[in-house]
Amino acid sequence: QLQASGGGLVQPGGSLRLSCAASGFTLDYYAIGWFRQAPGKEREWVSCISSSDGSTYNFDFVKGRFTISRDNAKNTVYLQMNSLKPEDTAVYYCAASGQEYCSSLVGEYDYWGQGTLVTVSS
Repeated sequence: QLQASGGGLVQPGGSLRLSCAASGFTLDYYAIGWFRQAPGKEREWVSCISSSDGSTYNFDFVKGRFTISRDNAKNTVYLQMNSLKPEDTAVYYCAASGQEYCSSLVGEYDYWGQGTLVTVSS
């Protein structure tokens, strides 16, 4: 089971850190992705960290603003989000893939968290 948390209301330019905690399995054996879904839009891939070597990948619209990391001791993956924009408003989901490498495809992920709402507004 995955539990995403850390969402909330933040002003443009602000920061949030999302957490994705696992129970019942060890996250470091999985590639972990963050996705988001805005109202009326499809779910889109945001960021991913591989299990093989910890390589990280970010979609273009978050490069330089979002950072994904993992703390294996806490069995948790984080998404640090800086310089937030109103267009970042969405429900953010974490997901675990049994593949070692990262994927941007929803279908490649085996386990999903319940989502946490991020609202960027003044």
